[in-house]
Amino acid sequence: MSQLEQTVSRYRSLRLSAAADELTSLLAEAEANEMSYLSFADRLAEHELIQRQDKRIRRNRKMAAFPVEKRLEGFDYRHQTTITKRQVNALLDFQFLDERNNLVFIGPPGVGKTHLAIGIGHKAVEAGYRVLFRNALDLVEELELAEMKGELKKRVSALAKYDLLIIDELGYLPMTRQARYNLFQLINSLYEYRSIILTTNKDFTSWGEFFHDDNVAVPIIDRVIHHSHIFMLGGESYRLKQKVTS
Repeated sequence: MSQLEQTVSRYRSLRLSAAADELTSLLAEAEANEMSYLSFADRLAEHELIQRQDKRIRRNRKMAAFPVEKRLEGFDYRHQTTITKRQVNALLDFQFLDERNNLVFIGPPGVGKTHLAIGIGHKAVEAGYRVLFRNALDLVEELELAEMKGELKKRVSALAKYDLLIIDELGYLPMTRQARYNLFQLINSLYEYRSIILTTNKDFTSWGEFFHDDNVAVPIIDRVIHHSHIFMLGGESYRLKQKVTS
């Protein structure tokens, strides 16, 4: 075994896989730039840290389960004029996550609520936060299944491990009594502990319609909006406009 092979093997034993994989090229770079021993040691550490961070971001992005690829860079602020790029960019320091605040996007279908939620979610992943996306209907079914198995508390605890839970399209379909109870358990467990991005087509005064029970709607609304940034989005459907003009 050559000295290079032996060194690579030792790096792998120390779980420095990124440095091991690129040691030959890193050595060539050091020689070409006449690096000092300390500079080379720092370059190895830098390379390992960057690769680990990239790997963690890729893993967390996959775990987030975004349904489509939507980025803030592709959001059309010219069409959606009820929210500005400045307002969205102000959220990207993620103070709202650090302070366990929520974001609520309210508006009719097709005005960009989901696009914004996913776009902010991607940025949060890149900033090192753990994110999970769930369509509201899928989330309700997920909680109902857990409740039927006697595992509701376990499932709620698992969801609460994420720094940010995105709940998309709440309010499009009515909910059963058990579904309302399960959702309340989740929202209550996240309250002042984790952050939520919520998109909905109904303002808070209409939540009683799909909950069929103001006694449940009120405490859920109270916990969602207590620490939240609320954005009312208007305008015509972007999807409909694209279809008409195509």
